[in-house]
Amino acid sequence: MRTYPYRLVNVFAESVFGGNPLCVFETGEGLSDTEMQALALQFNLSETTFILPTDGATARVRIFTPTFEMAFAGHPTLGSAHVVRELRNAGDEISLEMKAGLIPVTAAGDRWTLRANAPTFRDVALSTTELATVLGLAPSDLFPHAMWVNTGSEQLIIALTSADAVRRTAPKADLLAEIASEAGRSMAYVFAPNGEGKLLSRFFFLKHGGIVEDPGTGSATANLGGWYIGTNATLPFAVSIDQGEAVNRACRIGLEVDANKQIFVSGRVIEIGRGSVTLP
Repeated sequence: MRTYPYRLVNVFAESVFGGNPLCVFETGEGLSDTEMQALALQFNLSETTFILPTDGATARVRIFTPTFEMAFAGHPTLGSAHVVRELRNAGDEISLEMKAGLIPVTAAGDRWTLRANAPTFRDVALSTTELATVLGLAPSDLFPHAMWVNTGSEQLIIALTSADAVRRTAPKADLLAEIASEAGRSMAYVFAPNGEGKLLSRFFFLKHGGIVEDPGTGSATANLGGWYIGTNATLPFAVSIDQGEAVNRACRIGLEVDANKQIFVSGRVIEIGRGSVTLP
């Protein structure tokens, strides 16, 4: 029998039961791809990660949703780094090897910051009116600068005119299914100002034909940083982003883009439990 220890952490959490949950397996050595995928489905969280040895970084990390493997995701990066620091006695500067490349991560206590890859951009085929219909909004609720952005995982970034519009967003599953990233995944990230230096955001994706809302999306936050670069925003800047309000999992995410167009995503990680899985 094989025993694999894991840890449960909440990322972007300001309270014990806030943030986005993550399962981190302390080692993935000896597990097949099929077993990793099955364990991710078993826990059925948005992502489950597996820590592996590597020569080129502090650790290698593989990220699985319940249905597929991801090249990069934000909250799995921060949560895995939190576990790697203790397992490897690695200190507060860590590099994680992922399919999207080498991701540097730093810590100040239990607050972690990743530096994202440089963004790439792709135009949206839909008009503002068509996109508003997909989101269940009026065209006046949208700014005309939606774009696909990729800092490791391509997502559709859509600026709305108010926090109220963010709260009213209600995507139509059949219409969202017609919009897909280069990897074939349908999703939309909406955001708007919500006070001085603050944003409110929501992230929607399809699962088994229905709309699912993510509590806190670090990869989309990194892509939002890319959106600001792509729209020639004044740099540097930093904002605090609230996400997860509508699903009762409050997340607080930091986003900074420096004068050199480097994108940083940050948040607090809280460990809430440990256990193990035994496999034949």
